[in-house]
Amino acid sequence: MTDPTAPSTAPEPWGTAVPSDVPTHWYNLAADLPEPPPPALHPGTREPLGPDDLAPLFPMALIMQEVSTERYVEIPQAVREVYALWRPSPLIRARRLERALGTPAKIFYKYEGVSPAGSHKPNTAVAQAYYNAAEGITKLTTETGAGQWGASLSMACALFDLECEVWQVRASYDSKPYRRMQMEVYGGTCHPSPSELTQAGRAMLAADPDTTGSLGMAISEAVEAAATNPTAHYSLGSVLNHVLLHQTVIGQEALAQLDEIGESADVVFGCAGGGSNLGGLTFPFLGRNLREGTTTRVVACEPAACPSLTQGEYRYDFGDVAGLTPLLKMHTLGKDFVPPPIHAGGLRYHGMAPMVSHAKELGLLDAIAIDQDAAFAAGLEFARAEAIIPAPESTHAVAGAIAHARQATTDETIVIGLSGNGVLDLPSYSSYV
Repeated sequence: MTDPTAPSTAPEPWGTAVPSDVPTHWYNLAADLPEPPPPALHPGTREPLGPDDLAPLFPMALIMQEVSTERYVEIPQAVREVYALWRPSPLIRARRLERALGTPAKIFYKYEGVSPAGSHKPNTAVAQAYYNAAEGITKLTTETGAGQWGASLSMACALFDLECEVWQVRASYDSKPYRRMQMEVYGGTCHPSPSELTQAGRAMLAADPDTTGSLGMAISEAVEAAATNPTAHYSLGSVLNHVLLHQTVIGQEALAQLDEIGESADVVFGCAGGGSNLGGLTFPFLGRNLREGTTTRVVACEPAACPSLTQGEYRYDFGDVAGLTPLLKMHTLGKDFVPPPIHAGGLRYHGMAPMVSHAKELGLLDAIAIDQDAAFAAGLEFARAEAIIPAPESTHAVAGAIAHARQATTDETIVIGLSGNGVLDLPSYSSYV
């Protein structure tokens, strides 16, 4: 369907050619779920949110996508033109890894590290910047963990002439200076979180001056900064339905690429923190399972240090520490949970996307927790076989897939979501080489 909420003042396409295999629509899993996901609740009234409740933070087009039950939402041509800079991303047969493992299984990886920012995050950053620019917004605020999201939104804002202000989890801000530099090259501004710049940040520092920070803390700061500026909106890199919707270009391409070579996935492994990479890769596979009766198994691979799916409670919780966000029904470790400063900073979130959580509750996907040492060992093994250094987040999916492939006794087809490259995360690897 054509998106009826797209404003007439939307940025015009440049008229550049877009490959025909770049998806024309995003896929919405909500259309195929056997039960609708629970609604988000207003933090004050505890009643289901309405569009007007979200209007101070998001453009109306994204708000309508958040609650849409349409199976497909048309991708604006101006967004597809930016996608065409790197999409479709490659689906690569990992023959050298197969040989190194001595497995009869066929291993493929869907590589999102080819994007200009180095990860899957621009798939939604570009869309969010487009819709905000169309509504006349001039500034976006956001949080970031490892920095992949902050860099991606900074890039997208540069392309659509928006200002970008980022709060980065302090542990990652201190350990990964090149991500901050990447944001600044794109024109973004980056602060360590918690900071003295917001009321929420000051309260957190007063409670614990030495805190390493968390995504929940950084979200509180970014939301506060947007809510107090009438020309600004907040932009989230994961968790919400519209974010996962935009990421489904990954899984749609992977399905088409497998179909083209006569393959079908037996099992798909994706890393899971907030849920955007996992949902983007796997929701099209789950949709095919639900519509056509296929049996692709989906495995969410989360860090043992922040195991929301495997150890969290499924209940309503805030998405941030300060309680400024809507209440979401999700697997959560509690909004006050502060994860240890693990290297996979992009997975240090206390909750899991409501749509992913709902799919888990329905038995549509499995989840495993991967310890950091096992994740980096898998990352090194992958890099030395396939020559690509995975992002620390991606190593969790690689670890899950490698363990599975080592036990394989048939030529089953395994797909790994390689959500980004780790070239700017090399300090994380230093303890393992």
